[in-house]
Amino acid sequence: MTTSGRQGATAWRTLGRCLVASAMLTFVPTSAHAQPSPQSAAGQPAAGIPQATGLPLPRFVSLKSDKVNLRNGPGTDYPTSWVFRHAGLPLEVIKEFEGWRQVRDAEGTTGWVIQSFLSGRRTALISPWDVKTGQQIPRVSIRSDDSQSSRVVADVEAGVIANILSCDGAWCLLAVDQFRGYVEQTKLWGVYSREVVK
Repeated sequence: MTTSGRQGATAWRTLGRCLVASAMLTFVPTSAHAQPSPQSAAGQPAAGIPQATGLPLPRFVSLKSDKVNLRNGPGTDYPTSWVFRHAGLPLEVIKEFEGWRQVRDAEGTTGWVIQSFLSGRRTALISPWDVKTGQQIPRVSIRSDDSQSSRVVADVEAGVIANILSCDGAWCLLAVDQFRGYVEQTKLWGVYSREVVK
């Protein structure tokens, strides 16, 4: 893992309590932790391989429900390792098995959820670090246009969930509560670097 990748992973762990508060995540003690997302380490998704659904892996989705069990395997007989408690939370789908999806969250924790609890609606977490530099970012500015020189619409704390309206590969147009504006893609978790979202 690169230095920036280690710093990014450390930043997520450092802000874990903040994310628990903002994303309302409940922990059930088990050994279900996994390595950080390939996006965190490399800034790009792995090569997409079409699956039974016809959709590439990995890919980002979001939660439909305010309570979703994350299980240790693809079935209700497997124990629950986490409980997600916030609709709209972005997750990365990394594997498929029948009606189940193996997902990874922003902290690198993996597990299985029922496909019906997932939505194709794109959301993102305001990242606590810049993917390019590995520097911590306690707040991110939402801007009126896709330029660093444009007016600041609002400053948003790391860990806040935003709705993605579109992305051009460098900037994303987001909606956070009543605010709407642009954020650089490198400051978001839930969209790949240089990914275009329409």
